[in-house]
Amino acid sequence: MNLFRSEEHIERWLGGRDPGATIAVAKLNELAHAWWKDRLAPDWRPHTREQNQVVLDRLGLTGDFWRLP
Repeated sequence: MNLFRSEEHIERWLGGRDPGATIAVAKLNELAHAWWKDRLAPDWRPHTREQNQVVLDRLGLTGDFWRLP
């Protein structure tokens, strides 16, 4: 994972290569909170693939990169 200050900075860093998946820091924060919000609960259990996919979909993280196997 790399953090960049702008889309222009990403383009310069890539030097014409395909960027793959990018996500804004604010969206990454939303994802972290949604993914781990219940992690410290005493009755926590790992989420199913389906539950995790719902989190991604709800945040608008769609497409091949965001589809869980």
